Order: sequence, then C-alpha cells, then structure tokens
Amino acid sequence: MHKRSLGLSLFGGLAIIVAACSGGTSPSPAASTPAASTPAASASSDASAPASAPASAPAQSNLKIGVVTDIGTLNDKNYNEYSFKGAQEGAAAIGAPEPQSIVPTSASDYAPSIKSFVDQGYDVVITVGFNLASATVQAAHDNPNTWFIGVDQSPICVTEEGLPDSSFACKGDAKTLLPKYISVNFQEDQAGYLAGIVAAGASKTGEIGAIGGTSICAPCVRYIQGYELGAKSINPNIKVVSAYVTNDFSAAAFQDQAGGKTFADNFLKQNKNVDVLFQVAGLTGNGVLDSACAANILGIGVDVDQFPSYPDAGPCLLTSAEKHLQLAVSDALKAVAGGSAAPGDVLYDAKNNGIGVSQGHNNGDKWAPGTQEKLNTALAGMKDGSLKTCPDNCGSLQ
Repeated sequence: MHKRSLGLSLFGGLAIIVAACSGGTSPSPAASTPAASTPAASASSDASAPASAPASAPAQSNLKIGVVTDIGTLNDKNYNEYSFKGAQEGAAAIGAPEPQSIVPTSASDYAPSIKSFVDQGYDVVITVGFNLASATVQAAHDNPNTWFIGVDQSPICVTEEGLPDSSFACKGDAKTLLPKYISVNFQEDQAGYLAGIVAAGASKTGEIGAIGGTSICAPCVRYIQGYELGAKSINPNIKVVSAYVTNDFSAAAFQDQAGGKTFADNFLKQNKNVDVLFQVAGLTGNGVLDSACAANILGIGVDVDQFPSYPDAGPCLLTSAEKHLQLAVSDALKAVAGGSAAPGDVLYDAKNNGIGVSQGHNNGDKWAPGTQEKLNTALAGMKDGSLKTCPDNCGSLQ
C-alpha cells in the first residue's frame, strides 16, 4: 500500500466497506478472473499436466467455516454474496464442510452473530466489511484459537492490549496481538487506472468525470487518482473532473441514492462536456449512475461488476472497477488450511489477480478499438512493478 496520511488510512478502511456494502455493486460469478487478464493465463496449468497423470485424492479438511455478512441479504450480488461464494469455493478446494452464514439485521447483531459461531466451535469465522471490524477485533482478542478473516477491514487498528481502538491511535501490533486475524484489502488505484483506460477510449469530448462519496475516504481517492492516470495514459490532454459528495462519513456519502442523483445532476450541469462518469460512492453512487443514464452519457461502476448488481444502470454502464472478493476469501481459507496463513493485512492487487475491470456488457461496442490490448499491457506493467498507478500522495487529496 502506498504511503498516505494516517487519518486517511484509518478512515479509508471504513469508506471501502461503506461504499461497497451500502448499496451498489458486485462482480459476476466469474469475476475472480479479471476481464483484462492475458488469454494464455487460464490455459497454462492444464497444458503442462501430463495426460496420463493419476488423479490425486480429493482434499479433506475438518475446518468448520462460518460467514457473518453485513446487513442486507446473502444473495445481494455484492460484498455479501461474493465473500460467501469465496468461502464456498475455498471450502470446496480444501474439502471442508459447506460454510454456514448469518445475515445480521442490525449493527447490534454483529458481535452476537460472531459469538454464535465461536460458541459452536467453528474454526474459521469470516466477517464481511469494515462495519464488522470492531466486533471482529474483539472476537479475535477473546478467542485466540479461532481464525478470523475480515473482508476490507484494513488497516487492523488495535490498542496496546489488542482491543478495538475507537480513537484510531493504533498503538498495538495487530499481527502479534491477534495472531489469527487476517484482513484482505485491495489496490484501488490499479482498478481505477484500468477503468480510466476504458473511459478515455470511449470519451468523444475529451472530458470525463468522477464522483466520490467523501473526500476523507482514502480508497475512494485512490480509485479516482488511478482513474485519472489511466485516462491520461491514453489521452494526455484529457480533462478529468472530480468531486466529492461530502467531506465526512454522514449517510450522504454512501447511503443516499436520491442525493447522489441530485449531486450528479448538478455536477453535469456545471461540466457539460463530461461524457463518462465514474462513481465511487456505494448506494449514493447508484444515484450517480442514474444521473449518467438520464443524461445519456456513459457510467462506470465500482468495487464489483454493477451490471448484475444494479441492472438499472445497464443501459449506460461502460465497465466497473473491480475488487475480486471471491478470490481473496477463497485464497485466505486455503492458506489457513495449508498452514501458510499469516496474520494482519493481506493486499490483493494485479500481481495476485485481486483487481480488474468488468466487460462492457450492453456497451461493449463503446470501447475503443484496441482497449483490451491496452488493459492487458497495463496489467502486465502493474504485475512487474513498472507502471505507476497513483501519485506520491496516493490516497490523499493533499
């Protein structure tokens, strides 16, 4: 993760999950394989295996796996669903029993839901989203023999005693104090960079836009910073206009679809040449996409493929910047079962296929010729470290 201010780092984890779980996006069932991956990647393992190789015995594991989602539904085509799919995929790979799930109805259910799995002797408890971070830290502290996998709960912030730190001073070493707590997080600027490539290629006016939920959301800022750099890699003269709905973590940032549409309507009135608009604002961002569709311009989704998760945006959705949740959760379970799991924050980026962009769906014909090749080249540069996808102040507006 790039260096950025402490305040933005801490609040950034909060904004990741609020942006994603408050309402708007999700990958297709195949989203753990990036749309922009190289064509040969999927065939390499099969091609190298001898035709006469004997079948190996299926893996077997006695790990009991429980998933506590955020508020909503299990099949939300969003964070809840694809984190659970990752648990199912990982369990199948290690030969463990089918994971069980609990979907809280309010924030007050987080801790009791986690405790329910612990009390039943579950070996691994997966919690979905930063909203569950405090309850997960407490459970990891109280139950040092249970593995906890947090989705987007980075950075793990604890006191010197390893307890939840509401002050965000983060004086404790989570890796030492909570040796069985893993949080998977993602390189948003890389996904944003790929979306910027698609946007710049599709723009007819040479002016594109982005709206984030709040300016103190480091992941939101990283998405948009990457988006701008990706767009300028295609057209150095392109104008990228960005704005944030608010400067705090009020409901307006990520939970207000009607407010998002109103904000985006005003944004487009002031920036009449914008013809592609990227949303980084969760449910509020669905309103941004509503505005884009109403204005007959192209929209870009965030976190996961919004085509299945928000069908209303389908007519104008150009692509979505993705985090591959299913892959990350599945990998974490395999690491736990295989004995290679390490506590702390685990980054998913291009190097481990943790990010990508969605296909164009109904608007694939709006992608400029050669866009897929440019995406593949960018991904290769991200993987070998030669491509810079965020400025030196990555994640910060300062």
